[in-house]
Parts: sequence; C-alpha cells; structure tokens
Amino acid sequence: MAKKTTNKPPLEMDALGQAAECLKALAHPVRLRMVQLLLHGRYTVGEIAEDCGIAENLASEHLRLMQRCGFFTSERDGRRVYYSVAEPHLEDIMNCIESRFLTEAGK
Repeated sequence: MAKKTTNKPPLEMDALGQAAECLKALAHPVRLRMVQLLLHGRYTVGEIAEDCGIAENLASEHLRLMQRCGFFTSERDGRRVYYSVAEPHLEDIMNCIESRFLTEAGK
C-alpha cells in the first residue's frame, strides 16, 4: 500500500483510545440531539428534557456523562442550572454528521 503524505503526525494509540471513548459518549441519539440544541445556546435540564422527549432525571444522566467527557459545562444562575457547549469542535463534528445523514426530504 502506498503511503500518503500528511502534514500531521499520526496520533498515538493512547490518544486514539481517548478519542474512541469520547466518540462512544456521542454515540447516542439523545446526546446528539442535546449537542444540536446546545450549539444554539444554553438551556436548563427541563428545557433539554422537553426538547428531547425524555424525563428530566434521564436528561441529567446524559448531561453528566457529556460533562465528564468535557463536551458540556454547567453554570448556576440562581436556582437554575444552565448547560452549554464546552468543546468548540462539537460544531464541526455535528456538521459532519448532519451533512452525512441528512435525508433527501430534508435537503
């Protein structure tokens, strides 16, 4: 197989393992929907749960996982906690996913 030249050195296996773990966290339709929503602003758990059509406790579990991976951050404002995107590359990832999986009817 011919080698292709690239400007970037290949990632080490440890880094690829970390990348795989992060991608596993994204590999759920509800979490992808949360990313889509939060790319447009900050929202409370209740707002996110309603948009995703799931219970608030389930939304909280998904949000905690995404926070542990560094994708989301939260900020308390009085009695409310708002979530927002912490990882700037999520928009690029979602653009790639959306362009790949848009249906013909959605174009």
